[in-house]
Amino acid sequence: MRNPVRAFAPASVSNIACGFDILGFALQSESEGDLGPGDIVTAREPGGHGPVRIAAIAGDEGRLPLEAERNTAAVAAKALIDAEAPGSAVDLEIEKRMPLESGLGSSAASAVAAVVAVDALLGLELPAASLLRYALAGEVLASGGPHADNLAPSLLGGLVLVRSLDPEPDVIDLPVPEGLTCALVRPHAEVNTKESRARLDRHLPLERAVTQWGNAAALVSALYRSDLELLSRALVDVVAEPVRAPGVPGFHAAKAAAIEAGALGCSLSGSGPALFALCDGRDGAREVAAAMAGAFDSSAGLNCDRLVAPLPAPGARVIEGEA
Repeated sequence: MRNPVRAFAPASVSNIACGFDILGFALQSESEGDLGPGDIVTAREPGGHGPVRIAAIAGDEGRLPLEAERNTAAVAAKALIDAEAPGSAVDLEIEKRMPLESGLGSSAASAVAAVVAVDALLGLELPAASLLRYALAGEVLASGGPHADNLAPSLLGGLVLVRSLDPEPDVIDLPVPEGLTCALVRPHAEVNTKESRARLDRHLPLERAVTQWGNAAALVSALYRSDLELLSRALVDVVAEPVRAPGVPGFHAAKAAAIEAGALGCSLSGSGPALFALCDGRDGAREVAAAMAGAFDSSAGLNCDRLVAPLPAPGARVIEGEA
C-alpha cells in the first residue's frame, strides 16, 4: 500500500497586462512558512471505481462538482493516467485554499496539484512538459480553451512566457529584477472566466495588435535589463482590459489609486476581479495594496483581500508523501 501524496500548486497572475494567454507568474505569501493562496490535492490508492474518483472537496462551499468528468483536477489526472499508466486508479481529495472565479487561476491550481500528486503517487517522474500537457486538459474544461498562462507558472513557479503549446509546451522562464513585488487585491466579487473569454473580440484590429505586441516585447526586454522604467511603460493592455474592466466595479478607481501610490503598473489578474500591481520593493507594495483596497471600498463598496507577494515564487511541489 503506497502512502497518500499531498501536492500544493500556487495561485497565479496571468496576462501581466500586455501578455494575454502567454505571460504569468506564481504567487506566494511574504510570511515565511505560509504556502499562500493555492490548492492542495491528495492522491491515494482508490477505495472505489477508477480510474479517477473525487473522494472529497473542502473549501469550495459545496460549489464544485464531485463527478470526475466535470472536475478539472480529475480530468487532468485522468489524462495523465490514460496516457502514462493505463489501468491505474486514484482517489483525489481537493482542498481549495483560494476563492473561486477570482482571476487567480483557481482551476489551473487544482489541475496542476492533481497531476503533480498523481505523478508522485505512481512513481512516474514525468517531465514538466508532460505534466503541463495533462493539466491543460483540466483547464480546457474550466475555461473553454487551451491556454497555459496560469498553468505554467503554477507548475513551474517564477515568471514565465508560454511561447507555444503545439506540438509540445514551450515555456520560457524569464528573469525577475531584484525587489520586484506584486501587490494584489481581490474584491469580494466574482467573474466567470469562460464567460469573460467569450466576450473578447476575436477580430482584433491590426493597430491594437501591434501595440500589444510592442508592449509584450518591451516587458520581456525590461525584465532582462532590470529596467523598471521600461517595465512601467510596457504594462499596458489594449486587448482584454478594455473589455473586462467594465465588469469589475471600482476597477478604474483602484487602478488610478495604485499608480498614484507608486505602482509601476496595474491591471486585472486574468479575467478579474482581482487586480495586481507590480512595485519596486515590499514596502511600496504594501502601500499600493492598501490604496487599491481603499479605492474599491470608497468607489464600489467592496471589501478586499490583500496579498503582498515577492517575486519570483516557487511552483507546485509535493508537501507530504512519496516524492
